[in-house]
Order: sequence, then structure tokens, then C-alpha cells
Amino acid sequence: MNRLSTIETMLPARPANRAGDVDRFVGQRIRERRVMLGLSQQQMAEMIGVTYQQAHKYERGINRISAGRLFEIAQVLGVPVSFFFEGLEQEAGGEVQGRQRMCLELARNFAQIRNERHQDALSQLARALAVEA
Repeated sequence: MNRLSTIETMLPARPANRAGDVDRFVGQRIRERRVMLGLSQQQMAEMIGVTYQQAHKYERGINRISAGRLFEIAQVLGVPVSFFFEGLEQEAGGEVQGRQRMCLELARNFAQIRNERHQDALSQLARALAVEA
């Protein structure tokens, strides 16, 4: 089974203009990358030439994103378009989604630490814990 047929089997039949599971997944990936870069929705919206409300709808998977707009978003966020689809086939397993959410929260919290020594200490702790695992 090729990748396209795998994706098609995940999608219920619906009108072409309505957002679905893939749109929500892509929106979630956009949000994750935006937060990792420390950008607000407003900042990203201005960079891609849409309103804050529209950016919010993209991230929530409420509105579909055109190929051209997705390309613009990828450029602004510094990733290839394929980034937004990575892990799509694994999405059926909730464990992956929960782990991604945890990693996103960890990255967000780490970015808010202003003291460089504290950041270094946390990085060393993470490395030490990873070795134990």
C-alpha cells in the first residue's frame, strides 16, 4: 500500500473544503514549530500575511491550508513542507501524540529559562537521565 492510499484510508468522505484529521495534524505541527521558535500566533500571522484569527484556525485544523500558504508557513518557520506531515501515519497511536505534547511543553519551559547556568544544568540532567534509560 502506498503512502497516499494509507492517508486516504484515514480520511472519511467529506466535502473538499472541510477540514479533517490531516488538517488538524498539520495545524498541530505548525503550532509546535511556532512555539519552538518562540513566535506568537500574531507574529506568525503577520509574517504570512493573514489575520491572527486565520492563523488560529489553521493551527486548530478548522480551516484547510492551501499548498501555497503551507509553503509560505514552512519558509517562515524554517522547515521543509514535509515537516508538517512527519508522524502522520503514527497519529493513530495516542502515545505518540502525548509524547509530542510533552516534548513541546519541555521545549517551551526550557526556552523561558533566562539563566544560562540553569539551562546548562538542566541539559546535563537530561543527558544523565537519558544515559540511565
